Amino acid sequence: MLQNLEQILLEKQIRPTAMRLLVLDFLLKQKAAVSVNDVEAGFLRSDRITLYRTLRTFEEKGLVHDIKDGTGSVKYALCPQSCSHQQHADLHVHFHCRQCSETYCLPDSQIPDIDLPDFFVTEEVNLIIKGICAACRINTISLQDKEP
Repeated sequence: MLQNLEQILLEKQIRPTAMRLLVLDFLLKQKAAVSVNDVEAGFLRSDRITLYRTLRTFEEKGLVHDIKDGTGSVKYALCPQSCSHQQHADLHVHFHCRQCSETYCLPDSQIPDIDLPDFFVTEEVNLIIKGICAACRINTISLQDKEP
């Protein structure tokens, strides 16, 4: 497992330090995007500055992308393997659940190309869908079924 983590970092030209390996392992186990606070809570002892630097390095090298989901807290999720330090290729939709506050990548739902007027230049695209995720919806339906 450790060799796989090291290989992932080396492929992105990231030096595999102990903290970077731990953060990558943590991110690989997540089903939803996480904030720095979430990452920090995942470790018994951690230095917030080191975590910020680690996530920034991961982002600069194309290993993670940030998601601004409107909650005021930037979230991070692993990028597809096609991302690099030159260009992130993660133009997909994100879903934020209003009930559980989780934010999910929807990589199969690509953001459509938008024709901009002449001389406009796209620098960033972010599409967030807000609603109720499947887990919360199922819980709501289950609770309704149990009511008399």
